[in-house]
Amino acid sequence: MTTKLALTDDQKKKLRKNKIKMSAIHTIDPIDLAEMLEIPLEKAQQMVASAQFQRLPSIGPVLAGNLVNLGFLHLDDMKGKSGSELTDLLEQHCGCWIDPCVEDQLRLVVHFAENPHSDKKWWDFTEERKRYRKEHGYPADRPKTPCNNLMKTKLI
Repeated sequence: MTTKLALTDDQKKKLRKNKIKMSAIHTIDPIDLAEMLEIPLEKAQQMVASAQFQRLPSIGPVLAGNLVNLGFLHLDDMKGKSGSELTDLLEQHCGCWIDPCVEDQLRLVVHFAENPHSDKKWWDFTEERKRYRKEHGYPADRPKTPCNNLMKTKLI
């Protein structure tokens, strides 16, 4: 799995100096990463969280970054959440409506938080999402504009 993070050249150099590969960021204690890269602890926590979310199947850097921007820093934070509520929250945060497959991915993240050894993929949640939305619809205050290019966000 390829982890993508917004690192400066200096930060990449510090990782190399400490023999840390990008693929290992998800295993590093944020305190150690903050000291190593000389960055605030909050930024290090966000980087580690983004790297951890990117380890899940079908979760890329944009969705991982959006989860972090919503305040989720651990997979455990997703336990007991609802994929539909996360979708509604993300749409409000972005100010536009997102592609339905992103809701499937959010349902997958919640599922993995509760079932870490699962082999499910995002498309395994499509029918569940369709049933839910058919019965419950979307919030009345759902943004009216579609997100272009799958909610571009800055990498964490």
